[in-house]
Amino acid sequence: MKSIRLGDVAPDFTAKSTEGEINFHDWLGDSWGVLFSHPADYTPVCTTELGTVAKYKSEFEKRNVKVVALSVDGLESHQGWVKDINETQNTTVNFPIIADEDRKVSVLYDMIHPNADSQHTVRSVFVIAPDKTVKLMITYPASTGRNFDELLRVIDSLQLTMYQKVATPANWVSGEDCVIVPAVTNEEIPELFPKGYTELKPYLRMTPQPDAN
Repeated sequence: MKSIRLGDVAPDFTAKSTEGEINFHDWLGDSWGVLFSHPADYTPVCTTELGTVAKYKSEFEKRNVKVVALSVDGLESHQGWVKDINETQNTTVNFPIIADEDRKVSVLYDMIHPNADSQHTVRSVFVIAPDKTVKLMITYPASTGRNFDELLRVIDSLQLTMYQKVATPANWVSGEDCVIVPAVTNEEIPELFPKGYTELKPYLRMTPQPDAN
């Protein structure tokens, strides 16, 4: 099985979900996508994660991002578990959860790591651009819940750097200064970055975020 790498086209698939059948690429359309797996239904950490994603739905929508979850449990199990999530997390699950009982999607995306757990998926995250290429992969163990603020931060960076000739430094959040990529010459800077720049080293030039107000 070929592992997925950054820049690869995200494998397409058709699967059942809590919001009906999904053909992944068609479902994404022109949106960005986040596909994330959780080890099993009715598990405590996953319950908090899916509740958090439901509460963050508007933040994902602001960024033109569709979110879809997956586990190897069936639809009936998902639907029962959603009631628990809504009740305990004081929210309403508002995104599809894929039922992957045959592990087809899990295998396609290499979400089952046998040395960690031979039966269930680890906490995989894939961020997919509108051209269907994979832009980010993060893998967490079952014991550690994800930080969805970090996921939003990374999406902000991916969307900014896709269209501007900048990179984002350590701990960057939207609105902060960016790094001008090395391929841009000093002569090009005034036209590309009219807000100006600071040269700390010839290879380390900082500029205010180009698309920030």
